[in-house]
Amino acid sequence: MDGTLVDSEKLWDVALYELAAEYGGTLSDAARKAMIGTSMAASMRILHDDLGQPDRDPRASAAWINARILELFRSGLRWRPGALALLRAVRTAGIPTALVTSSGRPLVEVALDTLGRDSFDAVVCGDEVEAAKPHPEPYLTAARLLDVPIARCVAIEDSPTGVASALAAGAAVLAVPAEVPVPATAGVHQVDSLTGADLELLAALLGTPAGP
Repeated sequence: MDGTLVDSEKLWDVALYELAAEYGGTLSDAARKAMIGTSMAASMRILHDDLGQPDRDPRASAAWINARILELFRSGLRWRPGALALLRAVRTAGIPTALVTSSGRPLVEVALDTLGRDSFDAVVCGDEVEAAKPHPEPYLTAARLLDVPIARCVAIEDSPTGVASALAAGAAVLAVPAEVPVPATAGVHQVDSLTGADLELLAALLGTPAGP
């Protein structure tokens, strides 16, 4: 979701830098980049360690971030280039589709006002799995909910953490880096943006022809 479908990472920037300032520090660029694609719990550990305040309560920090990011999400989300067109093409073709995100359910419910609640047959949120990305559980859960073999799924990801999760699950992977580079990896097809991405590309990643 974040950075792949919608340009929301900049909103996370606002919330995270504000919290760091609230704690009397400044979040480093390296720590911020390390958070991208991770769970809330992992992000709060990174933030606390970066500020030299490892004993802070991660639950209190997460609650602060969640409240602030909800405010920012409600102000409006912008689609990433090409994302809406590709999602519409997939849905028009009747292809089962899942949203697999590290964000929690309350935030995803707000985002779905932009993404469309009928855009996905299943939604897997970061607070609804035991192991978050880069563990394969989120993508394996999505495939199970769609009743589709994971080997017949294409995962579209923007971060190394998400790519690792999808690869470990056994999905074909299309990487579209947003805020951080995605290292060249065997089995991962990479594009600069989703503009121009189409059903033919997704089918090629699975080694099958597009169409009925």
